[in-house]
Amino acid sequence: MSGGAGPGAGAEPFPHVTEEDAGMGIETTHWTPRTGDTQRPPTAEPKAAEKTIAPTTTATTATTDTTSVRDSGDPAAPPVSASPYANGYIPPPKLPWTTSTLIGLKAFWRWFLTIPGFLITLYGLNVVAWGGMLFLLLCNAAPAMCHPSCNHINSARRIWVEITSQILNALFCVTGFGLAPWRFRDLWFLIQARTGWYGPGATKEEKKVNGWRRLAGINRSWFRLPGSDKLGLPSADEVPDELNPALPLPPSKRPDEPLTGVRSPPTKKWKMDFVIWMNVWNTFFQIALCVCMWAYNRIERPAWSTGLFVALACGVAGAAGIMMFVEGKKVKKVEGVPPKVEQKVRDVEEGMEMRDGVDKKGAAKAKKEGEGEGEGFRKKLSKFSG
Repeated sequence: MSGGAGPGAGAEPFPHVTEEDAGMGIETTHWTPRTGDTQRPPTAEPKAAEKTIAPTTTATTATTDTTSVRDSGDPAAPPVSASPYANGYIPPPKLPWTTSTLIGLKAFWRWFLTIPGFLITLYGLNVVAWGGMLFLLLCNAAPAMCHPSCNHINSARRIWVEITSQILNALFCVTGFGLAPWRFRDLWFLIQARTGWYGPGATKEEKKVNGWRRLAGINRSWFRLPGSDKLGLPSADEVPDELNPALPLPPSKRPDEPLTGVRSPPTKKWKMDFVIWMNVWNTFFQIALCVCMWAYNRIERPAWSTGLFVALACGVAGAAGIMMFVEGKKVKKVEGVPPKVEQKVRDVEEGMEMRDGVDKKGAAKAKKEGEGEGEGFRKKLSKFSG
């Protein structure tokens, strides 16, 4: 209270609060200076620095140190990558059935425009058409053909049943006999693989291994040899080892490099036996069907023969096809689906053409509207001046 005490005598001034400290939002306590107190007021600079560095360090740790996040055992930790594979491969997404159908139809049309595609499609349509007609005849769908009765040997229904049966038998002969050379070739390799009776190789075991390797090269889309899942990824300058039992023969039939970085496990060998024997039995049943259809006329032929051998031939062929389809799907699920680069390029080109077409239409429409507005303005101006 004495007037002799000037400002600053025996007391230190209150520390200045900078704009930076105020902007940091640091919570400070009031400090009242006392006479003779030489203690400095507490400063918030270390805490401010600590608060400034802490978020940066945390963010850096969260983005770079992924190993500690994965190993911390925190179930709420976000996944490091959207891909379930180490090499970053992302499987193709599941498309709606409408989109998948459209893609399939486009692919079928491009295949249909080729010579094999056209011939196979024509063959399939004939099988479906004549098979459907035979089914309708057997169901007595045409009562007008039942004269004098449906089961009379000279009725139109029985005559057309014979005609359609002969045509279907001829169509089945195309696949049953046309594919016979390749089917019996596979059977030969299978006998070699199972018995080691004859083939390349110094010992019996080598002959067996070479037989399996030949079959693996022929059926590379769905069959994998024992030990093939432990092969390293091939590089551009790598030469396949012709003596490696995990690789098919010839070496050019080696499975493609898996996009996922993981190779499919070996296929069970009995599945190869199943597929080959089913295809061979399809040819055998087709021979039996031909004997019944061509050695007997429609009066002397046993009634049960045609239906039995047709059902057996179709059943064994369908079983072999289903086995190959299921195993091929398993291989693609593990090794990944190869992208169709040509299809992607074509889709991009079609998209660009569509975009250019829309742009041209829009420009033409805008130009037409502009000309219309200009013409209207000129008419108004001439009316006003007149």
